[in-house]
Amino acid sequence: MDCDSSFSSSLDGSGHAHRREFLKRLAIVAGSSTLLAELPWWSPLRAAPVGDSPADRVRIGIIGVGTRGNLHISHLLRTPGVEIAALCDDYEPHLQAGLARVKGAKGFADYRQMLDMPGLDGVLIASPLYLHARMCLDAFSAGKHVFCEKSLAYTIEECQAIANAHRGSKKVFQIGHQRMFSPVFLRALELVRNGEIGQITQIRAYWHRNGNWRNAVPDPSLEHRLNWRLYRAYSCGLMTELASHHMQVANWFLGTHPVSCAGYGSINYWKDGREVYDNVNVVYRYADNTHVVYDSLISNRFYGLEIQIMGPKGTIEAEAGRLYAENPPPAPGIVQLINGIEHGFFDTVPIGGPSWVPDLKQDTKGHYLVHDKPTDDGTAISLAAFANAIRLGEPIPGMMEQACRAGVCVLMGQASMEQQKEIAWPEEFKE
Repeated sequence: MDCDSSFSSSLDGSGHAHRREFLKRLAIVAGSSTLLAELPWWSPLRAAPVGDSPADRVRIGIIGVGTRGNLHISHLLRTPGVEIAALCDDYEPHLQAGLARVKGAKGFADYRQMLDMPGLDGVLIASPLYLHARMCLDAFSAGKHVFCEKSLAYTIEECQAIANAHRGSKKVFQIGHQRMFSPVFLRALELVRNGEIGQITQIRAYWHRNGNWRNAVPDPSLEHRLNWRLYRAYSCGLMTELASHHMQVANWFLGTHPVSCAGYGSINYWKDGREVYDNVNVVYRYADNTHVVYDSLISNRFYGLEIQIMGPKGTIEAEAGRLYAENPPPAPGIVQLINGIEHGFFDTVPIGGPSWVPDLKQDTKGHYLVHDKPTDDGTAISLAAFANAIRLGEPIPGMMEQACRAGVCVLMGQASMEQQKEIAWPEEFKE
């Protein structure tokens, strides 16, 4: 089956259902926040409606068909106006499994050959971190639009190289920070900007799991290839793989990047030959003396993941999608009167009791930021934005800035832990 017939078949039967489902979900998200007009990365979704014509097609190639690449395949197969035209992976089992899912796609073991494929509009890079910069730069040189998974790059110098190469380009660049497209996070940002929690005074973020983060390998020679996240030559571990998400959100909500950070990291549980930390703790300081506190570990999952945006009037837990009021509204007058009478009759005055009350949580239920919790975390919407920006032929404003701020932040944290000293934001870095 060729690529054209594959695309046409996706518009029949369930393909139309996918389109209707997707556009309905997009409409719901678009109506969930009044901020959308101010967020430049939403402009392609408003300005480029997708039709059924083959001319609306955006032909994408995916580089890296592992766990994350397969998730993107699932989303793109349901995204209106998108054709997955090619897949690339130098690990043959991954490539063949991907080709079995995407009928008609061409397969490549070398991404540079895929970049030479005629008619390919853009690429989605879901490769190990240490390859991101090389692949982004080669894709720009080949005239392709680029969606790169987080984190942006392996070094701060590579982040700068990608930003420099894209500066002035007409090509679309997007980073895989899907929370920028999440209705829950959009609503959280709206509440913050409306003063619902007051001034942001601190952000606490954490991502806790319980597992060794290791893939089974069919042969010892494949250990580094299949478990690249565990080795320092290819990855920065928890900082680039997990912290990059929450640091993007922190910078986004604060509207700037930190001036410095200090942290500690160690391997204190999974002593199995890995080279990246299994627990990390980093504090970021911003110019107004706001702090972002980040920690992550993979030996206890009790607290899961969360980013808490705190102010004097309340706390937003954006992952859970809840707002907790620091000063809940007073009860109605009649209820207050009854409570006062009851307390007058039944309360006793302690003699020699404690002179303080524990500072425990007052509002433990909170209320949801959106009425219906979305089934998509923003990934599907972000991919649609990428495709529509390609269709428009216009780069999405703000994307490189978001990518660079988060990418540099997590690399600063990694450097602080490795060098055991405070690390300043690189003044020479220009977004």
